[in-house]
Amino acid sequence: MSLRAGLDRLGTVARILAPLFLRVALAVPFLRSGLTKWDAPGVLSPGAAYLFSDEFRLHLFGRAVAFPAPLVFAYVDGVLEIVLPVLLVLGLATRLSALGLLVMTGIIELVVPNAWATFHLPWAAMALALMALGAGPISLDRLIEGRLPPAERAT
Repeated sequence: MSLRAGLDRLGTVARILAPLFLRVALAVPFLRSGLTKWDAPGVLSPGAAYLFSDEFRLHLFGRAVAFPAPLVFAYVDGVLEIVLPVLLVLGLATRLSALGLLVMTGIIELVVPNAWATFHLPWAAMALALMALGAGPISLDRLIEGRLPPAERAT
């Protein structure tokens, strides 16, 4: 096998595996965080309620502002931190799930404003890559897309 053929094969394998690895890498920190928000299904943990009510602040225009409706934000955050990562790992509604996590990353940046370099930039980059590339061949999105008539397939 020539060097060129080997590099082409390597590129093919990377195109198959990269979206799957991106989906899992982005899903893990959000899912781990989401699991800490619940005491039982539908029962928000006291710690999550405390964080959104008393600890977390949105840093807007040089001011720290309390979350409006903190329990609603805690509940929605807890649900999204479970649902979106699961969808990502399955490769289902991948672009929308990645968009949701990108928006959540932006909100998290408003709460922890100096974490771009350590966490938020990589999360945003992974979300944007998934929005651009889609779920990849190892995904439910691809399986479903393969069953759609050609006129209804995404480009």
